[in-house]
Amino acid sequence: MVAAKHRVKGAASCQIAYNSAFSICWETVVKPSVEQFRAWEHKCITLLGMSGVGKTYLSTLLRRYDWFHYSGDYRIGTRYLDEPILDLVKQQAMEQPFLRDLLRRDWIYIRNNIKVDDLGPVLSYVGKLGNPERGGVPLEAFQQRQAKYREGEIAAMYDLPEFVRKAQEIYGYKHFVNDVGGSLCELEEPGVIDLLVQHSLILYIQVTDEAEERKLISRAQSDPKPLYYRPAFLHEQLGIYLREQGLSYAAELDPNAFTRWVFPRLFRSRVPRYEAIAGPHGYTVTAREVAAVRDERDFLELLETAIARTPAG
Repeated sequence: MVAAKHRVKGAASCQIAYNSAFSICWETVVKPSVEQFRAWEHKCITLLGMSGVGKTYLSTLLRRYDWFHYSGDYRIGTRYLDEPILDLVKQQAMEQPFLRDLLRRDWIYIRNNIKVDDLGPVLSYVGKLGNPERGGVPLEAFQQRQAKYREGEIAAMYDLPEFVRKAQEIYGYKHFVNDVGGSLCELEEPGVIDLLVQHSLILYIQVTDEAEERKLISRAQSDPKPLYYRPAFLHEQLGIYLREQGLSYAAELDPNAFTRWVFPRLFRSRVPRYEAIAGPHGYTVTAREVAAVRDERDFLELLETAIARTPAG
């Protein structure tokens, strides 16, 4: 298991530091004041929340203001899923006689072109559960890909301290923003949260009103994208969907129809998981507040507002 050798030490070794380093002991739930946050020389913020709430919007904006943008999904795709993605592409290419001959003779090569703002190869690899004739992935292969994605996300989060160091020492960035995937709350790997709390301030972007929720769900349903599901959640929801549709097997699913159907349920199942992280370990702002951020100053003022309205303890 990836996590075992990376697990963070317990409460006795935790310290509070607000200058070149920042560490919070999550067991004792220590939170900084606004003044301590302002004195934090090299700020490191982890953005938590569902896809579409504004994490990448903020990260892209902050890149203009001397912030290093660490994209969890970009790291997963370029480091931990690079070879599995290429293997999948080559497997498909080998089915074409012309490409098969070129590949076997080593006359062509295939590589990923993953970008921070275009994670297409990662999404294509994860895929959508359902009928292969409609672009879906069979259940067993889908579960295998889901497991590899989870392992990659865990590993990418354990890479955070090293990238914080690189951002400062190699690239000369003053601050760091950790743009995590919406599935972070699904990993069921406590060591990940432990590490993120120790090395960053967690900011949860919450959807607070029905209009915002409907907009988020509508956007996801109009353009359904591959998603990560906890195994227990997928097993439960797949059973419900098959019964409702009168189907016997996952291979009969229309992949887009199932993804549209399951997204609202996934969204609502994740909310208490996000809150369980942000409540004791972080701070909460709303998606509406994030949408009003126009520059670094707005962002820092929003963080100070979140800190000021959160009880210490």
